[in-house]
Amino acid sequence: MIAVFRSLLIFATCSFLSAIPIASAQQEFPPPQGKGRVVVMSSGKSGPAHYAQVAQETAALGYDVVLFDGNTEEFTKGEGVRAHIQQAQTMPHALPGKVALVGFSLGGGEQLYWGTQSDQVAGAVAWYPANQFIKDIAGFAQRLQVPVVVFAGGKDKYRHECCTAAKDVELAQAARTAGKSFDVTVYPDANHDFVKGGENYNEKVYADAFHRMADALKTFLPN
Repeated sequence: MIAVFRSLLIFATCSFLSAIPIASAQQEFPPPQGKGRVVVMSSGKSGPAHYAQVAQETAALGYDVVLFDGNTEEFTKGEGVRAHIQQAQTMPHALPGKVALVGFSLGGGEQLYWGTQSDQVAGAVAWYPANQFIKDIAGFAQRLQVPVVVFAGGKDKYRHECCTAAKDVELAQAARTAGKSFDVTVYPDANHDFVKGGENYNEKVYADAFHRMADALKTFLPN
Protein backbone atom coordinates (compact mmCIF):
# COMPACT_ATOMS: atom_id res chain seq x y z
CA MET A 1 0.00 0.00 0.00
CA ILE A 2 2.84 2.34 0.93
CA ALA A 3 4.63 1.52 -2.32
CA VAL A 4 1.49 2.30 -4.32
CA PHE A 5 1.02 5.63 -2.53
CA ARG A 6 4.68 6.51 -3.12
CA SER A 7 4.31 5.77 -6.84
CA LEU A 8 1.19 7.92 -7.07
CA LEU A 9 2.95 10.75 -5.25
CA ILE A 10 5.93 10.62 -7.61
CA PHE A 11 3.62 10.58 -10.64
CA ALA A 12 1.61 13.54 -9.35
CA THR A 13 4.76 15.51 -8.55
CA CYS A 14 6.24 14.88 -12.00
CA SER A 15 2.96 15.82 -13.67
CA PHE A 16 2.84 19.07 -11.70
CA LEU A 17 6.43 19.94 -12.53
CA SER A 18 5.94 19.19 -16.21
CA ALA A 19 3.15 21.76 -16.31
CA ILE A 20 5.47 24.52 -15.11
CA PRO A 21 7.35 26.33 -17.89
CA ILE A 22 11.05 25.92 -17.17
CA ALA A 23 13.63 28.00 -19.00
CA SER A 24 15.86 25.72 -21.06
CA ALA A 25 19.64 25.74 -21.17
CA GLN A 26 21.09 28.52 -23.25
CA GLN A 27 24.38 29.74 -24.66
CA GLU A 28 25.43 33.36 -24.35
CA PHE A 29 27.51 35.08 -27.02
CA PRO A 30 28.77 38.33 -25.46
CA PRO A 31 29.55 41.40 -27.56
CA PRO A 32 33.12 42.62 -28.11
CA GLN A 33 32.63 45.55 -25.75
CA GLY A 34 31.67 43.30 -22.84
CA LYS A 35 28.00 44.19 -22.39
CA GLY A 36 25.26 44.92 -24.89
CA ARG A 37 21.57 45.09 -25.63
CA VAL A 38 20.01 41.65 -25.67
CA VAL A 39 19.09 39.59 -28.72
CA VAL A 40 17.07 36.47 -27.91
CA MET A 41 17.84 33.92 -30.62
CA SER A 42 15.70 30.82 -31.11
CA SER A 43 16.78 27.84 -33.21
CA GLY A 44 14.88 25.67 -35.63
CA LYS A 45 14.27 21.93 -35.20
CA SER A 46 17.92 21.22 -35.98
CA GLY A 47 18.83 22.69 -32.59
CA PRO A 48 20.94 25.60 -31.31
CA ALA A 49 24.34 24.21 -32.39
CA HIS A 50 23.18 24.64 -35.99
CA TYR A 51 22.91 28.40 -35.43
CA ALA A 52 26.00 29.04 -33.30
CA GLN A 53 27.88 30.65 -36.19
CA VAL A 54 25.02 33.05 -36.90
CA ALA A 55 24.85 33.86 -33.19
CA GLN A 56 28.56 34.66 -33.11
CA GLU A 57 28.32 36.94 -36.12
CA THR A 58 25.33 38.72 -34.61
CA ALA A 59 27.15 39.20 -31.30
CA ALA A 60 30.05 40.73 -33.23
CA LEU A 61 27.68 43.54 -34.21
CA GLY A 62 27.68 44.60 -30.55
CA TYR A 63 24.78 42.64 -29.06
CA ASP A 64 24.56 40.17 -26.20
CA VAL A 65 23.10 37.18 -28.06
CA VAL A 66 21.46 34.42 -26.05
CA LEU A 67 20.77 31.32 -28.13
CA PHE A 68 17.96 28.93 -27.14
CA ASP A 69 16.60 25.66 -28.46
CA GLY A 70 13.40 26.49 -30.32
CA ASN A 71 12.12 22.95 -29.80
CA THR A 72 11.50 23.77 -26.15
CA GLU A 73 9.13 26.59 -27.15
CA GLU A 74 6.81 24.46 -29.26
CA PHE A 75 3.41 23.54 -27.77
CA THR A 76 3.89 25.85 -24.76
CA LYS A 77 1.41 28.52 -25.92
CA GLY A 78 4.06 31.19 -25.64
CA GLU A 79 5.32 30.26 -22.18
CA GLY A 80 8.61 28.99 -23.61
CA VAL A 81 9.23 32.20 -25.54
CA ARG A 82 8.37 34.36 -22.54
CA ALA A 83 10.61 32.29 -20.26
CA HIS A 84 13.51 32.64 -22.69
CA ILE A 85 13.07 36.41 -22.87
CA GLN A 86 13.14 36.65 -19.08
CA GLN A 87 16.15 34.37 -18.80
CA ALA A 88 18.09 36.27 -21.47
CA GLN A 89 17.56 39.53 -19.61
CA THR A 90 19.43 38.10 -16.60
CA MET A 91 22.58 37.08 -18.49
CA PRO A 92 25.93 38.41 -17.16
CA HIS A 93 26.64 40.53 -20.26
CA ALA A 94 23.11 41.86 -20.75
CA LEU A 95 22.23 45.53 -20.61
CA PRO A 96 18.78 46.33 -19.20
CA GLY A 97 15.82 47.17 -21.38
CA LYS A 98 13.72 45.57 -24.06
CA VAL A 99 15.14 42.79 -26.20
CA ALA A 100 15.09 41.98 -29.91
CA LEU A 101 14.04 38.57 -31.18
CA VAL A 102 15.81 36.63 -33.92
CA GLY A 103 14.35 33.25 -34.78
CA PHE A 104 14.75 30.53 -37.39
CA SER A 105 12.18 28.10 -38.79
CA LEU A 106 10.36 26.54 -35.79
CA GLY A 107 11.81 29.03 -33.30
CA GLY A 108 11.15 31.87 -35.71
CA GLY A 109 7.49 30.91 -35.92
CA GLU A 110 7.13 30.68 -32.14
CA GLN A 111 8.73 34.09 -31.69
CA LEU A 112 6.73 35.57 -34.56
CA TYR A 113 3.41 34.48 -33.11
CA TRP A 114 3.99 34.79 -29.36
CA GLY A 115 7.01 37.05 -28.86
CA THR A 116 5.57 39.90 -30.90
CA GLN A 117 2.82 40.27 -28.31
CA SER A 118 5.26 40.96 -25.46
CA ASP A 119 5.88 44.40 -23.98
CA GLN A 120 9.47 43.28 -23.30
CA VAL A 121 10.25 43.09 -27.02
CA ALA A 122 11.37 45.97 -29.26
CA GLY A 123 11.20 44.11 -32.57
CA ALA A 124 11.51 40.70 -34.23
CA VAL A 125 13.48 39.23 -37.12
CA ALA A 126 12.26 35.87 -38.42
CA TRP A 127 14.25 33.76 -40.88
CA TYR A 128 12.06 31.35 -42.92
CA PRO A 129 9.66 31.05 -39.95
CA ALA A 130 7.09 28.33 -39.41
CA ASN A 131 3.80 29.99 -40.34
CA GLN A 132 1.22 27.47 -41.54
CA PHE A 133 -0.07 27.01 -37.98
CA ILE A 134 -1.29 30.63 -38.00
CA LYS A 135 -4.93 30.30 -39.03
CA ASP A 136 -6.50 33.51 -37.73
CA ILE A 137 -4.43 35.88 -39.83
CA ALA A 138 -6.47 38.99 -39.09
CA GLY A 139 -6.35 38.26 -35.37
CA PHE A 140 -2.60 37.73 -35.53
CA ALA A 141 -2.17 41.08 -37.26
CA GLN A 142 -4.27 42.88 -34.67
CA ARG A 143 -2.21 41.44 -31.79
CA LEU A 144 1.16 42.54 -33.19
CA GLN A 145 2.83 45.03 -30.85
CA VAL A 146 6.27 45.37 -32.44
CA PRO A 147 7.80 45.80 -35.91
CA VAL A 148 8.61 42.57 -37.73
CA VAL A 149 11.17 41.72 -40.42
CA VAL A 150 10.95 38.39 -42.25
CA PHE A 151 13.28 36.64 -44.68
CA ALA A 152 11.73 33.90 -46.83
CA GLY A 153 12.90 31.49 -49.50
CA GLY A 154 10.87 31.43 -52.67
CA LYS A 155 11.63 27.71 -53.12
CA ASP A 156 10.89 26.77 -49.50
CA LYS A 157 8.74 23.61 -49.41
CA TYR A 158 10.13 22.30 -46.13
CA ARG A 159 8.02 19.88 -44.06
CA HIS A 160 4.86 19.94 -46.13
CA GLU A 161 5.15 23.68 -46.73
CA CYS A 162 5.32 24.69 -43.09
CA CYS A 163 7.25 27.89 -43.80
CA THR A 164 6.28 29.29 -47.19
CA ALA A 165 7.04 32.73 -48.54
CA ALA A 166 3.46 32.99 -49.77
CA LYS A 167 2.12 32.76 -46.22
CA ASP A 168 4.64 35.35 -45.03
CA VAL A 169 3.40 37.74 -47.71
CA GLU A 170 -0.18 37.07 -46.63
CA LEU A 171 0.69 37.84 -43.02
CA ALA A 172 2.46 41.02 -44.06
CA GLN A 173 -0.53 42.23 -46.05
CA ALA A 174 -2.84 41.66 -43.09
CA ALA A 175 -0.42 43.43 -40.75
CA ARG A 176 -0.15 46.45 -42.99
CA THR A 177 -3.93 46.61 -43.29
CA ALA A 178 -4.01 46.70 -39.50
CA GLY A 179 -1.50 49.55 -39.51
CA LYS A 180 1.41 47.44 -38.25
CA SER A 181 5.04 47.31 -39.42
CA PHE A 182 5.75 43.98 -41.13
CA ASP A 183 8.47 43.81 -43.79
CA VAL A 184 9.06 40.69 -45.89
CA THR A 185 11.98 40.00 -48.20
CA VAL A 186 11.46 37.00 -50.48
CA TYR A 187 14.54 35.49 -52.10
CA PRO A 188 13.22 33.69 -55.23
CA ASP A 189 16.11 31.24 -55.56
CA ALA A 190 16.51 30.43 -51.86
CA ASN A 191 15.34 27.28 -50.11
CA HIS A 192 14.73 26.56 -46.43
CA ASP A 193 17.73 26.83 -44.09
CA PHE A 194 19.79 29.15 -46.29
CA VAL A 195 21.87 30.51 -43.40
CA LYS A 196 25.60 29.99 -43.05
CA GLY A 197 26.10 26.37 -42.02
CA GLY A 198 22.61 25.44 -43.21
CA GLU A 199 21.69 22.58 -45.53
CA ASN A 200 20.79 25.05 -48.27
CA TYR A 201 23.33 27.76 -47.50
CA ASN A 202 23.21 30.52 -50.08
CA GLU A 203 26.13 32.88 -49.65
CA LYS A 204 24.62 35.81 -51.53
CA VAL A 205 21.19 35.51 -49.94
CA TYR A 206 22.60 35.05 -46.45
CA ALA A 207 24.83 38.10 -46.79
CA ASP A 208 21.92 40.25 -47.91
CA ALA A 209 19.59 39.00 -45.19
CA PHE A 210 22.23 39.40 -42.50
CA HIS A 211 22.83 42.99 -43.62
CA ARG A 212 19.09 43.70 -43.46
CA MET A 213 18.90 42.10 -40.03
CA ALA A 214 21.77 44.28 -38.81
CA ASP A 215 19.91 47.38 -39.99
CA ALA A 216 16.72 46.22 -38.28
CA LEU A 217 18.51 45.53 -34.99
CA LYS A 218 19.98 49.04 -35.03
CA THR A 219 16.43 50.37 -35.28
CA PHE A 220 15.04 48.04 -32.60
CA LEU A 221 17.91 48.49 -30.13
CA PRO A 222 19.54 51.89 -30.66
CA ASN A 223 22.64 52.67 -28.64
